Amino acid sequence: MTDAPTAEPAEYVPPKVWTWDKESGGRFAAINRPIAGATHEAELPVGRHPFQLYSLATPNGVKVTVMFEELLAAGHSGAEYDAWLIKIDGNQFGSGFVAINPNSKIPALMDRSGPEPIRVFESGAILMHLAEKFGAFLPASGPARAECLSWLFWQMGSAPFLGGGFGHFYAYAPTKIEYAIDRYAMEVKRQLDVLDRRLADNEYLAGHEYTIADMATWPWYGALAKGLVYGAGEFLSVHEYKNVQRWTDAIAKRPAVKRGRMVNRISGDPASQLHERHDASDFDTKTQDKIGELGKG
Repeated sequence: MTDAPTAEPAEYVPPKVWTWDKESGGRFAAINRPIAGATHEAELPVGRHPFQLYSLATPNGVKVTVMFEELLAAGHSGAEYDAWLIKIDGNQFGSGFVAINPNSKIPALMDRSGPEPIRVFESGAILMHLAEKFGAFLPASGPARAECLSWLFWQMGSAPFLGGGFGHFYAYAPTKIEYAIDRYAMEVKRQLDVLDRRLADNEYLAGHEYTIADMATWPWYGALAKGLVYGAGEFLSVHEYKNVQRWTDAIAKRPAVKRGRMVNRISGDPASQLHERHDASDFDTKTQDKIGELGKG
């Protein structure tokens, strides 16, 4: 925050009734719209595994692929999955995807492990569904379960202020608005302080055990702590949050987390990009550095 006069945009007087008559500007403006539903017919592919994930390696998508890889690493062979790439370029409005997630956001999951397919959407709901199905990474009862779920839902409620608030106005908005950036920077730093204070006395968010609360929070706030999102590490002085840094580094070293980050990734080092995942061997044979031009779409 500064004492300098706020740079205000041109005065805007809201109309009595808002109407959508132009794109909002900024990144993703071409696909934003004020209505839901499918824009075109498009069936989704279905692989051979019990779980079919349709996603992209945004922080919300990474939560789920990390969970699947952690389940498999823990010996839950029934957690085998196919991960199909859904780019946020209009594919999320295909009829097949909207049938799974009427909100048209990744990730979306079809659980085909039982007699009737079950759709699950919203990343937190997917994490809970898998944790309860396999009895893993979520305490069964008592204070530990309450703590885990409290931090899981803390993340679900907090991240929109980081992404749709701070991230949008700092990195994506067509104009820089000092008031908006200051408002959300203050909130994101408060959130980092909440995490830092919790992690000062606890190895993980729910206590001494690694849980879905960590899997949900790490892709957002771990990336933020390392300056990997919005180019805002220096701006937010993320190095000051020492306990968040310790926690971030510890989780990043987990082999399942390293694999989960690669799935459905379409940016960065080609060796870190596994556009689709259909078998554990894909990590060794089908990353973009190995398949090159054949994998571009």
